[in-house]
Amino acid sequence: MKKSIILYLSIFLIPFIGFAQKNNNKSNLLIQFSGVVVSNDSLQPIPYAAVTIHKSGRGTITDFYGFFSFVAKKGDTIDFHYVGYKPTMYIISDTLKEDRYSLIQVMNRDTILLKEAIVYPWPSKEEFKRAFLDLKIPDDDLKRAEKNIQLAEIKTIQEQVPYDGAINYQYQLQQQQSKLYSAGQYPKNNLFNPIAWAAFIKAWKDGSLKKKDDPKIDN
Repeated sequence: MKKSIILYLSIFLIPFIGFAQKNNNKSNLLIQFSGVVVSNDSLQPIPYAAVTIHKSGRGTITDFYGFFSFVAKKGDTIDFHYVGYKPTMYIISDTLKEDRYSLIQVMNRDTILLKEAIVYPWPSKEEFKRAFLDLKIPDDDLKRAEKNIQLAEIKTIQEQVPYDGAINYQYQLQQQQSKLYSAGQYPKNNLFNPIAWAAFIKAWKDGSLKKKDDPKIDN
């Protein structure tokens, strides 16, 4: 009777013992894989980078400070991806004795040189052809000279137009201010002003005091 009970228990417990050993071996392969992803040029953390197990797609993303942490297996290949950086791979050692492993992963920038893009204001060649045919030819020298003469005439007429009320009012205020500046004292006399004399001598030497439209005055 006892032998049959022992035999029955052995047959019943052997699968559970094997399953427990199998789970125990599987749990020994799991580790807590953590680390920080940084840039190679400045060692600044790379936020929101994808950290996944190769081919399985399971993983996580880094936080704002480039930190990540998830459960992986010993011997797994970890992929690091981020826009603007070259993809990087890291293989977790399968001989680790601890259930935790930390890593500082450096990623290199990926510089992509794009071809030159020229933007035209015409959506098609037909539109360009139509715009080219409708292009107005620039005026010749005679037309440009006539326009310049018109501008000179407008400038002459503008100089002959009397001042408006705003300019006259401003001129009157300037005159009153000049009078108040020397109120209660003798008015300013530039005859004893050395700066005015220096300006006069300079203008005399430069010939600025001569009338340019008088042919009788020469050097």
